Amino acid sequence: MTWKDAGSWAGRDDGPGAQNARWHSTIKPWKAGEGAGSALLGFASDEGVRRNKGRTGAKTGPGALRAALSNISLHEPANLFDAGDIAVEDRELEAGQEEFANALAGLLRDGQFTVGLGGGHEITFASYSGIAKALGADGHWSLGCLNIDAHFDLRVAETASSGTGFAQIAEAEAAAGRTFRYAAVGISEASNTKVLFDRAAELGVQVLLDTECHLGNIDAVRGFVAEFAGSVDHLYLTIDLDALPASVAPGVSAPAGYGIGLEVVRAIVVAASASGKLIHADIAELNPDFDIDQRTARTGARLVNDLIMNRG
Repeated sequence: MTWKDAGSWAGRDDGPGAQNARWHSTIKPWKAGEGAGSALLGFASDEGVRRNKGRTGAKTGPGALRAALSNISLHEPANLFDAGDIAVEDRELEAGQEEFANALAGLLRDGQFTVGLGGGHEITFASYSGIAKALGADGHWSLGCLNIDAHFDLRVAETASSGTGFAQIAEAEAAAGRTFRYAAVGISEASNTKVLFDRAAELGVQVLLDTECHLGNIDAVRGFVAEFAGSVDHLYLTIDLDALPASVAPGVSAPAGYGIGLEVVRAIVVAASASGKLIHADIAELNPDFDIDQRTARTGARLVNDLIMNRG
């Protein structure tokens, strides 16, 4: 795990004092015992995307998100930490996921609210594993997984990939004797086969299609999130940037042909954050190689900022 150098957090300096605070002037390296706050942990991986036959490049996503966060202004005091990156080397995805899980569990035990910076959506199982370690793998707690995504990520395969995360979580929850609780928002019928829809139904997944996620239906979308959060002890939110239209988020592994609007995605993020149940969140699939004018990175950074600043 490596701490990013100061160059990753460089930005505009408007002067001293809280009234001029930005992310780059506020965030500091995480050290255990320095007080509760919000901690970023990067997962520099696109091995899961490669295995899922997507276009690689997401491993540089954590750095691009940090760069886009750097100049965002802070209007309220915030205790912000950067815990560095876990990097997947030599295609050893499973080892990287385990290392990320261990690091995440340490942050959660230290009292941090944590945000994972992907990387491909293989971060999902790494995040879940870290939460389970922190809560106690054999505990009788319930965890709700809320996924903003065009895809279910319920593929069953011999090896883990960016498309297997929730199938892996379902298996792990069953092995622990817990109920799999999964809500997917923004699902595209065009991007998921009937087999995946049938598997989601068998597993009791709660679903909102992309065609249902629009401003005219925003109260129902917020209600969906609030009801799901209220049904569990803890909430885990994962944001796959490919849920957004390609015009807003071109820099992803699988650009959306339809997608759901940024206003709706932000409303879901704020509702989840304000629920009082959110223990961890991550953001995935930023691929800087295909971004245009940093649109995707800036959008992702804004969502991370809103996530942290609206916590209930």
